[in-house]
Amino acid sequence: MRTLRKIATILALLSAIGAAAPWYAARHADVLFPSVVDGVGQGLYWGRTPGELIRYAKKRLAGHTRLELVALPVLDAVQRRYERPVPGALEHLGKGWRKYSDDIVLLPDIHVGSVEELGQAMRAARPGQTIEIRPGRYEIRKRLDTGTAGTAVSPITVRAARIGEVVLAVDASEGIKVSQPHWIFENLDLRGVCGEDRYCDHAFHVVGGAKHTTIRNNRIVDFNAHVKVNGEDGVWPDEGLLQFNTLSNSRPRNTVLSVVFFDLVGANGWRVEDNLVAHFVKSDGNRVAYGLFMKGNGQGGVIERNLVVCTLDAISQPGVRIGISLGGGGTGDAFCRDGNCRLEYRSARVANNIVAHCNDSGIDVFKSSDALVAYNTLINTGGIDVRGAESSAWVVGNVLDGTIRSRHGALIRQERNEAGDTRELFSDADALDLSWSAGRDPVEGMAGVIADFCGQPRGVADFLGASSSRGGC
Repeated sequence: MRTLRKIATILALLSAIGAAAPWYAARHADVLFPSVVDGVGQGLYWGRTPGELIRYAKKRLAGHTRLELVALPVLDAVQRRYERPVPGALEHLGKGWRKYSDDIVLLPDIHVGSVEELGQAMRAARPGQTIEIRPGRYEIRKRLDTGTAGTAVSPITVRAARIGEVVLAVDASEGIKVSQPHWIFENLDLRGVCGEDRYCDHAFHVVGGAKHTTIRNNRIVDFNAHVKVNGEDGVWPDEGLLQFNTLSNSRPRNTVLSVVFFDLVGANGWRVEDNLVAHFVKSDGNRVAYGLFMKGNGQGGVIERNLVVCTLDAISQPGVRIGISLGGGGTGDAFCRDGNCRLEYRSARVANNIVAHCNDSGIDVFKSSDALVAYNTLINTGGIDVRGAESSAWVVGNVLDGTIRSRHGALIRQERNEAGDTRELFSDADALDLSWSAGRDPVEGMAGVIADFCGQPRGVADFLGASSSRGGC
């Protein structure tokens, strides 16, 4: 009923555009909202957020010049009402790359000072070796590849001594391709510098046998899919770790390629933790962008304690932005694990994340089963969506703007969530000052989620949302 009232509100506003215009909007209602007029629930259906309804109406208006002139200003005004502006400065809450004050000093086995030396060292490295790049800026015009496998007790490491000292300026489709297991990459600053966005696709491409890859404490800027993980020749790079990285773009990506900062297809058991993921906007193609997703018939992934900010400005700019997704937009059978895409992902945990300023879902579950969506805080997003008859999710302990919605027969078990206006709960929610604005009472905690967004232990009595105490770290 609330959504019905929202649609009625939008139609009423359209009907009230000046003294001479109401008849015009009514006359063309079949263009704006055909499924409202003819009763066919295709494309537009009950349960949509106001932002989705507005974007749908704008899409229907395209090509109707006179109607656009009359209706677009009102739709823009309504959109600004429901999609709050993004403040100029946001708290980072301790996520992303860090300058460690207590670094463990690793004595490198190999020092390199040129792209050629780095490429040669990576191809020839042996288990247990550490390749350290000397301070400087390096122009990467051809992909760097791993050559041999590390082991669990003797991984191969490529690093800078301190973050900020080494910049890898990538002018290639891929910066580093990882195809062997047990490699670690840390303290690197990778920047896409291609003349056209389509040419800078991945900073890291993790494929095939690259099990137990660790990508830690790096700054990665201006790529389409900063970290891509997928199978190769029927082998899958399982059990990786992406932690304490900053993934961002300086501007919208003008490309038809996928814009997904962490794009995992088919791999099992990856942990994505403590990252800052910010400003993923796609201005070409389908204009749909994601911060993090796992799909392709994998299982057992963990997305936890991340800060995901869909856009740093203009939340209502064109395009669709979704924070965290299990399933994404779906996968072709040829790319799914075992050639089977009946389920996109299984048994994932999405917990203790803060997701902000998305004009679509903050957390999305599509064709994915047995998902745990627990103790997340969603600020200025469309809420939590669980979509598809194949989907099932336990949604517990979340604090959010927007709603929690089941679509197309998805099964949701809901417990102890708080949906409302987060601006009333926190000191300055939109600026990500998430200290509580008033006292809060703890609720019964749950087994399996043992730490909060800040890494602090959760107790038997706990607080809703990502942080178990004051709201912010």
